[in-house]
Amino acid sequence: MFSSIRIANKSRALFAGSQGLKACASQRLGKCGKLDGDQSSVNVSFRRPISGKSFNVPPSAEFVARVSGIATMCKLPFQETADGLDAAFVGVPIDTGTSNRPGARFGPRHIRAESAMIRAYCGWTRAAPYESIKVADIGDINVNLFDLKDTCKKIQEAYRKIVATGCIPLTLGGDHTIAYPILQAVAERHGPVGLIHVDAHADTSDMILGEKIGHGTPFRRCVDEGLLDCKRVAQIGLRGSGYSPDNYEWSRGQGFRVVEAVECWHKSLVPLMEEVRSQMGSGPVYLSFDIDSLDPAFAPGTGTPEIAGLTPIQGLEIIRGCRGLNLVGCDLVEVSPPYDTTGNTALLGANLLFEMMCVLPKVKYY
Repeated sequence: MFSSIRIANKSRALFAGSQGLKACASQRLGKCGKLDGDQSSVNVSFRRPISGKSFNVPPSAEFVARVSGIATMCKLPFQETADGLDAAFVGVPIDTGTSNRPGARFGPRHIRAESAMIRAYCGWTRAAPYESIKVADIGDINVNLFDLKDTCKKIQEAYRKIVATGCIPLTLGGDHTIAYPILQAVAERHGPVGLIHVDAHADTSDMILGEKIGHGTPFRRCVDEGLLDCKRVAQIGLRGSGYSPDNYEWSRGQGFRVVEAVECWHKSLVPLMEEVRSQMGSGPVYLSFDIDSLDPAFAPGTGTPEIAGLTPIQGLEIIRGCRGLNLVGCDLVEVSPPYDTTGNTALLGANLLFEMMCVLPKVKYY
């Protein structure tokens, strides 16, 4: 078992971690058994020696107000690089690749703000990510809002450094253009990857308004450059009006599995994900989740909404169905806060990213 750290007062809390456990900059537990900045006594017992690796554990809202502090993802510590991390949350704040409603450049900061609601354990699956992998928020990529191609170059260079450390990136978008340069960096390290693409749109257009790079083209560019293992690609939730009678003919022609939204209506997606796991096999897999895959009744804050989409429950089934796969990266894109008047879209995005972290390799389950 991991060492336990019990706050000795009338409230009940348990933080699990290693001997180098860090709660946060303002709530650091030292060997002296005191909670910095607080008069509560802390009893520390180490029941079993474990490795010297420490884990970052967000502060509990039982003791630190959610509205306080810097808004990092899940209130995790911030660090400038991915060095020493198993996984990292990273923002890519662009919307210069959008074809309809803008605003996704503000997605990362709003997702971070709403993530303050998220606690340390996944209630149903009993995943315990902070007991098993070291995670931090490494901030945002410095994008060029006036030049999309230069932005893609900056993203690729930044992610090349992230994945070179062995860290798995968990990306807060930003519009879906970002998947292309991220996959360039990921495939450079891992070779062609499998892809689970959850979206209302296939994003496989060749050109839009004379441009080959935009949020409707990333996976066409990935195929062009050999970044995907096309027999291990599944696109889930596709729907909406199209530019041709069969809007997904090109995807099927590459060997992609296409699961249209109508095939998901009124049913659990657990059986589908059993098939997808078999399709993905043991090779490296990237998960790309566009928030517009969900019905706009649940996620109105997005740039290209399509009616009759997936439910949040089905979104969870898809992500939880990725447990056991060799995930090498994940993203959550297209949250547009100007159209998210309640904050629910960003809240959904934050929870889906937390669920992605929970299904990464090496995460412990109770």
